[in-house]
Amino acid sequence: MQQNLGGFTPALNPYDNFTGQYIDGRWITGGEGSTALDRNPYDDAVLTEISQASLADLDHAFAVAKAAQVDWARVSPSERSAIFLKAVSIMDLRKEEIISWIIRESGSTRIKAGIEWGSVRGGMLEAATLPAAAQGHIIPVDRPGKEARVYKKPVGVIGVISPWNFPLHLSNRSVAPALALGNAVVLKPSNDTPVTGGLLLAKIYEEAGLPPGVLNVVIGSSSLIGDAFSRHPVPRVLTFTGSTPVGRHIARVAAESSLLKRISLELGGNAPLVVLDDADLEKAVHAALIGRFMHQGQICMSTNRIIVDTRLYDRFVEAYSEAAKTLAYGDPDDPNTMIGPLCNDSQVRSVTNSIALARAAGFRECVSGSIEGRVVAPHVFADVTNDSEFARNEIFGPVAPIIRSQNEEEALAFANDTEFGLSSAVFTGSEARGLAFAQRVEAGMTHVNDITIHDFPHVMFGGEKNSGLGRFNGKWIVEEFTTDHFISIQR
Repeated sequence: MQQNLGGFTPALNPYDNFTGQYIDGRWITGGEGSTALDRNPYDDAVLTEISQASLADLDHAFAVAKAAQVDWARVSPSERSAIFLKAVSIMDLRKEEIISWIIRESGSTRIKAGIEWGSVRGGMLEAATLPAAAQGHIIPVDRPGKEARVYKKPVGVIGVISPWNFPLHLSNRSVAPALALGNAVVLKPSNDTPVTGGLLLAKIYEEAGLPPGVLNVVIGSSSLIGDAFSRHPVPRVLTFTGSTPVGRHIARVAAESSLLKRISLELGGNAPLVVLDDADLEKAVHAALIGRFMHQGQICMSTNRIIVDTRLYDRFVEAYSEAAKTLAYGDPDDPNTMIGPLCNDSQVRSVTNSIALARAAGFRECVSGSIEGRVVAPHVFADVTNDSEFARNEIFGPVAPIIRSQNEEEALAFANDTEFGLSSAVFTGSEARGLAFAQRVEAGMTHVNDITIHDFPHVMFGGEKNSGLGRFNGKWIVEEFTTDHFISIQR
């Protein structure tokens, strides 16, 4: 099917054949017998039509991954690294093509799509360093002639289930290190973003020279292949990024597998951004604005609650509301647009319900606007109570709750009063005060005087409480995607 490139004219022939599955280095028709339309969430234009995977396709993908991994693990570190460096060159050559796909399939604004492209590129560069990072140990043993060695090896096959909000990055964040460390991968992207979440990535690595079978992408109905993917005995590690309820379900189903497996879960968040009484008001307003409205608030690290000390509260609300009113929303391909469409109709209903909750609770509506199609104008509510259903829910949309705190201790109590613990931030004029506050926040990540949204490829990423299990990036992902084998020698 001819791909709609939205006026983009690449220097290279554009990628095509995004119409089915990528298994064993072949682009094949899914065996389920039905097709699904992949649509642009902004204007509903059909981007492509994808034949859906069957259970047999899923079994085939895991079987070829298991077979291919044996030889892939024997490939030298420098050869594996070279593939990621080639992939970086492809990212550069096809930058506009890749950004165009991210905009059209996920509803990303051009600003956010550029950030995502950079994150994927950075992740590939980091992955190029990982083949040499899988280092074992020789350990002294208190016995004459005895030597203990611990070998660090690939786990084998890793199953990756990725979401639609940062589809290319959140797939590659698992795929790249898994491959770099000698594992094979079967990837199931979101049905909302089958191209940018999976097939586009497969094209890039295929062009970079990745051997057949090492990366496989299955596109299909979660009701048919979702549980079978999680329960399958082949993958030794299963990694999922998405909502907490779905993560819980995946963990339960994975436990039913005939072989135990590790589960790595990056789940929901309810990130607080705390503004203490000595904060720089202008910087705090700007960070809360970007942290809440980037990608329409559809980021697990999005600023979900803005907690402001009473001494700055009124001025903050006024400045924040005025700034929110200036944000351009609409066509995501317009470089001036800050807020594009929500990804799907389910998200629109969820965000609409959140707005209704705030209004029913009587919170002060400082900024509001229209909902046209999937584009929701920015909304700001002040005088929100921290224990309200509105504040306790993760709002995956351009809706900002502002909460008043009486002092630093109450602000900390509000920040920690949530089942989630992914990202967080605190603004203060004192670095020492900010660090002391940050160390008491119950979260995997806390940023002093910065936005809540950060994901560096070499720095730990992960959450506490119901925000997940395990850690991504750098040396932390090496531990997640390798296994240790103790071998002793008695001389």
